[in-house]
Amino acid sequence: MYQYDEQDQLLVEQRAEQFRDQARRYFEGRLTEEQFLPLRLQNGLYIQRYAPMLRIAVPYGHLSSRQLKMIAHIARTYDKGFVHFTTRQNIQMNWPKLEDVPAILSDLAKVQMHAIQTSGNCIRNTTSDPLAGVCADEVEDPRPYCEIIRQWSTLHPEFAFLPRKFKIAVTGASRDRAAVRVHDIGLRLLKNEAGEVGFEVIVGGGLGRTPMIGKVIRPFLEKKHLLSYLEAILRVYNLHGRRDNKFKARIKILVKEMGVDEFRRQVEDHWQSTQDKLLLEDSVIAWYQSRFIKPGYDPSATPVAWQEERRQNKAFSAWYTHNTVEHKVTGYRVVFLSLKPPGEAPGDMSASQLEAVADLADRYSFGIARVTHTQNLVFSDVRESDLLELWQALAELNLATPNVGKLTDMICCPGLDYCALANASSIPIAKEIHARFEDLDYLYDLGEIRVNLSGCMNGCGHHSVGHIGILGVDKKGEEWYQLTLGGSSADDASLGMRLGPALAKDQVATAMETIIQTYVDLRQEDESFLATVRRVGVDPFKERVYANH
Repeated sequence: MYQYDEQDQLLVEQRAEQFRDQARRYFEGRLTEEQFLPLRLQNGLYIQRYAPMLRIAVPYGHLSSRQLKMIAHIARTYDKGFVHFTTRQNIQMNWPKLEDVPAILSDLAKVQMHAIQTSGNCIRNTTSDPLAGVCADEVEDPRPYCEIIRQWSTLHPEFAFLPRKFKIAVTGASRDRAAVRVHDIGLRLLKNEAGEVGFEVIVGGGLGRTPMIGKVIRPFLEKKHLLSYLEAILRVYNLHGRRDNKFKARIKILVKEMGVDEFRRQVEDHWQSTQDKLLLEDSVIAWYQSRFIKPGYDPSATPVAWQEERRQNKAFSAWYTHNTVEHKVTGYRVVFLSLKPPGEAPGDMSASQLEAVADLADRYSFGIARVTHTQNLVFSDVRESDLLELWQALAELNLATPNVGKLTDMICCPGLDYCALANASSIPIAKEIHARFEDLDYLYDLGEIRVNLSGCMNGCGHHSVGHIGILGVDKKGEEWYQLTLGGSSADDASLGMRLGPALAKDQVATAMETIIQTYVDLRQEDESFLATVRRVGVDPFKERVYANH
């Protein structure tokens, strides 16, 4: 995990005090609502349906045990005792009082946290692969570059008021676990034919009202040119992005309207004149790499033969199979903490769970937890010999549901229960679907199925790229749901295809059962849900779902 220096710490402390002064002037009537709006937004503060919502930045998803305990303290002291993890690897608090936010930001600063640029038309939190640094398929650890981007973009005066919000994702692995093709800019570390490591640069992806898959504008960019090339992209966007219509203001619209070739030409023109003014020297990259302290792995750790234990304990065996993955260091394993148990809101954690997870992280994973963009947590460095004990502890906390990557491991936005923008509920739909698919053996037989739910067109639940996407819409004051099939945010990124007319709220779970049964009937041997949909199309699913309508 990145280690703050004195300048990092000073920045977050001064920013917290700056907002305290801004809030005081607002409460005293010296700042109007209009004047306060951009100030609160760039400190992550929204006014939601029932209360303010504070979005806390978790750069590339890393949280120390000390930070987890502070979040638990804040949730218990200033909120209703729980928090929500988002698809941008951030944390949202849904019930803070506006007058308490300055105190919350001050508490966050004590543990090297903040809410800077978690909202507003600026460069948002940079996200990455939750397995960065520990996965076997990695070309290079992307986290130092995420940190470089974070520091470069924080309070950048030229990009503080862009046409619209701007999101960057970085991965260093051969398998995309960071959804880089559905971001404003996606960066992928790879090797060229000469064996040099650089970036593939993808631009113009995004979800929401007009979802699009990003396009490669530079197949290989030398690492030293990373920031100058990002600035060139941002400058073209800042110059030409629309400000007259927020629904057409994202860079994806500009790339589409301008054409990717013309957009690339303008970026290259800007970059050619500035590329030598913002170079990342090898020594600078090495310094950032040095700020990520490598865990002190136990050289005596060896793989554990679990065959007998797994035969005797099917629950542990299921968890080991579905909630842990290979680690690049022998004798260690990566563990997913499922935040998708039956009957709970996906992605939520209580203050007591946060505190307990902090203690478990100290004991089993070098004091670090990570947030995934699928709204789970990860212990990235667990000795195999500790797995049984850890599983038992997580089971007591209701964090060991063995469903990671399966149908009930749903991405879900807060929806109508919290969000002022939402048209329909998300959480109740997720709970009902979960209740229909409680049989774990059935889930395992189905294989990987990504179900993503959003309560409105803004797409915070990534419905457009779900294997099954569910979008809440409003019809004359009633909640209806539009279903899509065949989406993906992985290497084979694609947008889902609309199944048919929207369904009433009480029809969604039954439609899900029909879709899954259709897959079971049509799949070929060892064929995944996504592969089946791509092979047969949506018509067979549509026919069965709407047969009785």
